[in-house]
Amino acid sequence: MVEPWQDTTLPAHTRAADLLARMTTEEKTAQLASVWIGADTDGADVAPGQHTYASRSAALEALLPYGLGHLTRPFGTVPVDPAEGAERLAGLQRAIRAGNRFALPAIAHEECLTGFTAWQATVFPTPLAWGATFDPDLVGEMARGIGASMRSVGVHQGLAPVLDVVRDARWGRTEEAIGEDPYLVGTVGSAYVKGLEAAGIVATLKHFAAYSASRAARNHAPASIGPRELADVILPPFEMAIREGGARSVMPAYNDIDGLPAHAHPQLLTQLLREEWEFTGTVVSDYFGVSLLEEAHKVADGEDAAARLALAAGVDVELPAARCYTPGRPLDQADLDRAVLRVLTQKCELGLLDPGWEPEGTGGAPVDLDPPHLRDLARRVAEESVVLLANDTGVLPLDDGLRIALVGPLAEEQAAMLGCYTFPRHVGVHHPELPAGVEVPTLAESLRAAFPGSEFLAGPDGADVVLAVVGDRSGLFGRGSSGEGCDAEDLQLPYGQAEMLDEVAASGVPFVIVALSGRPYALGRWAGRAAAVVQAFFPGQEGGPAVAGVLSGRVEPSGRLPVSVPRGPGGQPASYLAPPLGMNGFPSTVDPTPLYPFGHGLSYTSFEWGVPQCEAPELPTDGETTIRLTVRNNGERPGTEVVQLYLHDPVGTVARPEVRLVGYVRVPLEAGAEAEVHATFPADLAAYTGADGRRVVEPGALELRVASSSARVHHTVPLALTGPVREAGPGRRLRCELRVK
Repeated sequence: MVEPWQDTTLPAHTRAADLLARMTTEEKTAQLASVWIGADTDGADVAPGQHTYASRSAALEALLPYGLGHLTRPFGTVPVDPAEGAERLAGLQRAIRAGNRFALPAIAHEECLTGFTAWQATVFPTPLAWGATFDPDLVGEMARGIGASMRSVGVHQGLAPVLDVVRDARWGRTEEAIGEDPYLVGTVGSAYVKGLEAAGIVATLKHFAAYSASRAARNHAPASIGPRELADVILPPFEMAIREGGARSVMPAYNDIDGLPAHAHPQLLTQLLREEWEFTGTVVSDYFGVSLLEEAHKVADGEDAAARLALAAGVDVELPAARCYTPGRPLDQADLDRAVLRVLTQKCELGLLDPGWEPEGTGGAPVDLDPPHLRDLARRVAEESVVLLANDTGVLPLDDGLRIALVGPLAEEQAAMLGCYTFPRHVGVHHPELPAGVEVPTLAESLRAAFPGSEFLAGPDGADVVLAVVGDRSGLFGRGSSGEGCDAEDLQLPYGQAEMLDEVAASGVPFVIVALSGRPYALGRWAGRAAAVVQAFFPGQEGGPAVAGVLSGRVEPSGRLPVSVPRGPGGQPASYLAPPLGMNGFPSTVDPTPLYPFGHGLSYTSFEWGVPQCEAPELPTDGETTIRLTVRNNGERPGTEVVQLYLHDPVGTVARPEVRLVGYVRVPLEAGAEAEVHATFPADLAAYTGADGRRVVEPGALELRVASSSARVHHTVPLALTGPVREAGPGRRLRCELRVK
């Protein structure tokens, strides 16, 4: 007889509720727990507090009679051959099913920030590079590929994307973020979510919320942030990824907001997320986040209190291992039932409650996690993400046959291509006896392949041009200059690279700065001295050929800055999203104007922008208008322009950013070709949070700025909103639609 919870014709919520009613309290609690196989492996510290808490975590054997909610990182903790890993995971699932009376499997989750974080899996560019592409469609295609590879070996949930809006680039996790603008983060992040979910993987939004707004950019530090900044800058990407992307999981942040830790924040996790945004998925803790309520935030006096606080606030699952959410823990029954119902509903959606479910095994057949189509995707993302910042003398692209001095230790290192959540930098560093698992050409190797007729020298003497390679080595918790726990005191280049650039500049030989980094660094010291500047943000396993391709001209540069590049190393934090008094000028002697602004990027060709035509310059506060303009490539090479639309609100009831991004589109054009861009702007995008905490659209004058960066405006389009002040609630429109015709 098929029980209602097994009946695939019934809605997932109905099936889950039927199963919940049959469970004991211990069985329910086990569905909120996870087990981290291999967490106590010597030397493999891949999460904060891993070894501290692993020894106190509930073991798999203790949970088996009750069932298990999650399995933590079966591929991403230690190197495992993909086929062996799939068979091992399948065996674990069979043991878990055999151990509990309902034969329920666990949800297996993995990291997937730069691709599936597993040995021999394709390594994609870091999320800051996704932002630099300004290409959500490509990012979505990448995510579908990543998700398909994960699902093929039995993984159900991915802990990505990071939707933290960069507020201070000294923060070590800047490389994991998409950019400093909430619209860019929201649109690119939502595309990633859609792609992952389309492949059958539960996407997990992190870190909710204000993690990137920590004091002095210190990891886990409190966030000094007001409710308006939270509402208008930090939260919009999460709302977009839930409403438009269909994300089914959210992960709270480690920080507190005004003294209230995110893992114990009912206004954030229940009132906003559930009641206002109508989110129906699961909230999973960041690793050890529930325990940290006791041991770091000091808002709980033991494991019982930490569990009750987190569960009441809305944290459904404790990751990575059960320490507080354990069978036998005294928990409020209503809170427990609420969380378990969500977990079971998600398992039902994933097919894990269906009769006859079997884990994805391979029978020992080879598994290829780095197939040609994924490597091709990695190449395309890398190529689109490289940003040409300066080319004042026209030295780029370089001709073959030159004498090229290649300086800087990062030119010869794979680390220059890889973010801290890539498998080689996250886990592989603990296993030096193993190869990287995928081919990652260094920039030096890629340049020699791109310039076979050139002579490469070790220094400027006798060189026609110097390529000075600077940037970061990613790592975790102090093992790098960028990455989780690797925060910076300022934005000076690390490892003495500034002094190296001074020596190169003093040689008198034309030099090109090539930055391969996880954050923007201050480059104003060499402004006007460097012949050209190229920026790539940890561009992944195909990053070396991509950067070399831009330098040679094989690749037309089309990346745009997702974060501003500062002139000097101090004066942080600074963002382009500033009101007038946050910009340069009286009454401060500190000039925060960036050397290269948000949205900036050059091409090897030139573009002509026609005058925009506005369909309706006057529109109601609940209306929309469309503008049209023509973009022409008037150079001799193909190229891609990125049309960016910024909103300027001359007068508001609170201080507002001078401009903020409200739309963008890539426009690829052959030499001499032109295209018409249509932009439909809804009045909802003029909404902001007023002094009373309500998000409103107000009547009055507005200005749309059609631009190629936040600081380079080609045309302005005056608009007038008419009618009453209108509250723009959760159902408001979130994006401006731009189309190329």
